[in-house]
Order: sequence, then structure tokens, then C-alpha cells
Amino acid sequence: MAVGCGRDDDAGDASVTGEEEPRSSSDARRPGGESRPALCSALGVRVTGRVATPAASELSGMALSRSQPGVLWTHNDSGDSARVLALAEDGRLRAELEVPSSSNRDWEEIAIAREPGGDGDALYIGDIGDNLARRSEIAVYVVPEPQGGDRMSGATAPAQRIALRYPDGAHDAEALLVDPLSGALAIVTKSFGGRARVYTGSPRAHGRAGTQTLGQAGSLSLGPGEAVTAGSVSATGRTVVLRSYGHAYVWTRRPRESLAGVLRRAPCVAGAGLISEGQGEAVAVSGDGRALYTVAEGERPPVRRYAAPGPPPP
Repeated sequence: MAVGCGRDDDAGDASVTGEEEPRSSSDARRPGGESRPALCSALGVRVTGRVATPAASELSGMALSRSQPGVLWTHNDSGDSARVLALAEDGRLRAELEVPSSSNRDWEEIAIAREPGGDGDALYIGDIGDNLARRSEIAVYVVPEPQGGDRMSGATAPAQRIALRYPDGAHDAEALLVDPLSGALAIVTKSFGGRARVYTGSPRAHGRAGTQTLGQAGSLSLGPGEAVTAGSVSATGRTVVLRSYGHAYVWTRRPRESLAGVLRRAPCVAGAGLISEGQGEAVAVSGDGRALYTVAEGERPPVRRYAAPGPPPP
């Protein structure tokens, strides 16, 4: 099924089994009556700064704080210690924090959502990478989001480990979506063939001993070469984004719709190509769903902000 709104000419076809053909990009509203995502209009791009700290060696994953304006949480890929970095939008390092009771086998993603059983927010760190598809178990580490801006130092609180397994064998994945309100998990696998699988975890498993078997929730096809490398959910939960090396795909979530449910519908393609970034494996969507932040791997990578034109709707 071809994606119908905000499409780049060089984007691969995206399809979801069992869905109807979406309307063309000239339609103001999407099937089901929701407005077309603002991110699927032509986006302006601005380099807000560069990440100069030597601690940022191979960034993978990014999340925008809901409680601390301008704070972007990120971490390095496999081979680094178990630590998270807090960046300012201009790329300045605000904090480097060890994460006790965790290990970085292959950290690929980070998200922010309500802390399980708490009143504040938590960081959800996805140790979900598996290039050779050999891991019998993956994990998500959950820690209360550190507060304090430039005064943050040392370490986070000890991490809670959520042990996970797939129902059908090992998979490589780099995208972890977390419902910001319920804490429900969705993992999207990485495939250069373009057909990703979606697996979900119940927030009720938080705090339980043992390993949770993920549920298989379907698949989506973004086209050959469009391997999913990161994902993000806006603070309200209304906007959902997955990215590949070349494009960002955007969904508007309906009221009471699960993350798996929204991914069963066809997305539209964000109005800016990402291929010039290089190896981009991080994306964070703003709270209002009108801007994306990205950073790529490499030395002194730029932080980019892609934004929709005009003011947000009242």
C-alpha cells in the first residue's frame, strides 16, 4: 500500500496488511477524520549545535524531556559503559550519568514515559540491539528521570530491568516506543528488506520477576532499504514517529488507540529527507508533534531540528 501524504519522491512504498488506500497529499484530512500530521508538510531544518563532548562516541537513541525544557537524553551504542547523556539543544553536554544495576550489551533506544508506580517521568533504555539475531533475551532498563539541569552529576537511581523475549526467536531491533501515559512498550524490528515486525509488552509486567514474552502485533512494510532505526512518541501520545536512515514516518494516534493499533495504519512521510545525515539512529518528537530532533553517529555530530511551518493549532 503506497503512503499517500507528504511523500518524498525517493521514499519507498509503505504498507500495512489489511488497510485501505490512504488519500492523496492534497487531502486536508486522513482516513478516519484526523488531521494530517503537521510533520508531513514541508519542514524547515536548522542545525542547533554540535555534540562536542568526547563522551558521545556513537550516539543511538534520543528522547526529549517533558519536565526539563530543552533537555535531550541520549546514549552510546554497544561497546560503551552503561551511561546516559543529557544534552542541551545546542549540543552542549549538561550531564553524564552512570546507570547502576544495568549493562550496555547493545543499547539502541531511549524513551520517556510515566514512571511505573510513580508520579514523575522515567527513562526507558532499550538494550534491544542484536545484529546477529542470537540473543535469547533482551531488556529495557527503567530509571526515574534525573532532575537538576546542569547540576546533575554522578549516577541515576538504580535501574529496574525488564527482561523480554520474542515469541518466535531472536530479532535485531533499534526502535522502542513507550506510551507516555501507560508505559506500554512496542518494539519495531530492523530489516533492510523493509518489512518490520511489531512486538508489544504489557506495562503490568513492570516489577515482576522473570522474563516477559512479548506479543506479536503485526508488521509494516516501508519499502526496500527502509530499515527502522529509531522511534519516538510525543509527550501527549498523539504523534508517533519511526525513522529509517533516509526518512521519517509519522502517524496521528486516535483516542484510546494502542501503539500497535496506530502502526497497523499507513503513515505519511515527513516533509524532509534524512539521508544526508549519515548513519542516523536517533529521533525525538516535540511535545506538540510539530518538530523532530535528530543526531547521527560520528565525531562532533550536529543536532538537527526539523519543524513544520506556522504556529501550532489553537
